[in-house]
Amino acid sequence: VADLTGIDTAPCEYFVICTAGSPQQADAVTDAVEEFTGRDCNEKPTAIAGRQNAFWIAMDYGNVMVHILLPDMREFYDIEHLWDDAKLTEVPDID
Repeated sequence: VADLTGIDTAPCEYFVICTAGSPQQADAVTDAVEEFTGRDCNEKPTAIAGRQNAFWIAMDYGNVMVHILLPDMREFYDIEHLWDDAKLTEVPDID
């Protein structure tokens, strides 16, 4: 999780970034996030982009953007380091 609060140029307050092992897993994670946020937070994304190829799926929740990337895309774009001022918090896998 990248905390972007207090960064004037940031497009939102938080980036939630995760890696999926395959396009199918990225699609399944997207479904799970959408289900959880709808059921437990009563929130729906205003937009979901990238689902067609599922290499990088972005879910827009207004102040929170959820990014689900394949490993190569995550390494190449390195979005968690776009803002050096962002506080990064790693959330361990539940597995």
